[in-house]
Parts: sequence; C-alpha cells; structure tokens
Amino acid sequence: MLTVHHLGISQSERIVWLCEELGIDYDLKLYARREDNRLAPDDYKALHPMGIAPVITDGDFVLGESGAICEYICARYGDGRLTPKSDDPDFADHLFWFNWSNGTFMATMMMQLVLSMGGEGNPAALFVEDRARRGWEMVEARLGQTPFFGGANLTTADIMMGYCLTTSRAFRGTSIDPFPNLKAYLTRIGERPAYQRAMAKAEPGMPPMLG
Repeated sequence: MLTVHHLGISQSERIVWLCEELGIDYDLKLYARREDNRLAPDDYKALHPMGIAPVITDGDFVLGESGAICEYICARYGDGRLTPKSDDPDFADHLFWFNWSNGTFMATMMMQLVLSMGGEGNPAALFVEDRARRGWEMVEARLGQTPFFGGANLTTADIMMGYCLTTSRAFRGTSIDPFPNLKAYLTRIGERPAYQRAMAKAEPGMPPMLG
C-alpha cells in the first residue's frame, strides 16, 4: 500500500495534493515538527538517509525527493496522468517548470533564507537576492501567458511549484502583492476540490497561503 509520510508545513504536502488530484488510494501518516527547533522528529528522519521530507513508502520500498516521487506515483498509480506525452505541445514547458521548481527556484529560496541570518551586505546574499528576484519575475510572466505552469492543463509542474508559492512563504514572510497573475493563479488552485481536500488532510487548522 502506498503511504505518504507528511511532515507538517513541508514539501511533502505536494505528494498529498498529487494523490488527491489523481484520485488514488493511499495512506497518509502525519508527523508534527519538534517544538524545540521546528525540525523533523526522529521517527521521520529515520525513514530515509537524508532525513528530510517528502518520503513515501510502497510496501518495503522507500523513496524520497519530490520530483522522483511525483514521477513514480504518476507512472505506477496514475496511468501517466498529469504528465504530458512527448508529442504534446506543452511537453517541453512542463519539463522546464517541473524541474526548475526544486532545481533552481526552491534551492534559491533556501539559500536566501540561510544567508538572511548572516547580516546585510554579504556579496553571496546579494547574488541570491538577485536570483530570487528573477525567479519571481519569471513566475509572474509565465502565469500571464498560460493558465498553468505546464501550459493549458494542470500537470505535476503545478504540483511542484505550488508549495514554493504558498506554504513555503510561512518561513520567509514573502508578499505576493506585486504579482497579480500569481494571485489569480493561486485563486484558481484554491478552488480545486483536490487541493482543498489535500490541504485539509495535510495541514488541518492552517488556512492555505493563497494570497
């Protein structure tokens, strides 16, 4: 049986949303962050050698990493849904945003968070700030061109990007007021029944950060 191990306020919410969009059977196991340092508890860290979210188990098989999990679930349980075929005109755009989400955008925001703890004027911090600015501008521009990151339809590119644009902002307090296309997109995402179910299960009591 597929089990999604969800660490509260973490990237593993993506996997809950994916399963709800696909309408597949899965078990959901919730883990609260530690009170002393807000990190993952020991039983979550023990699931995978990296000790970070997300993690799924499928029988005795254990898999980490958001993108790998999305591809595994879509291929094994979703009949390839939410992933455009190679002859789809949106195939290349889907691939870009799916991989850019964690490969560049999320990585930049994590560097930004860490470097913000070191004081102002750090050349590395200035470099990362510029990269982050470019990233947010790309997001806004893309959502002014298409309804979804992958193109005409919701794909796993949106599953990957969603956390970056919503819950992850709880750690940084980033405002999206300058980005009307993004705000309109998040309104559309928030109206999806699968997203509503996923957030109610993954983050009960926490309103989704859609604005």
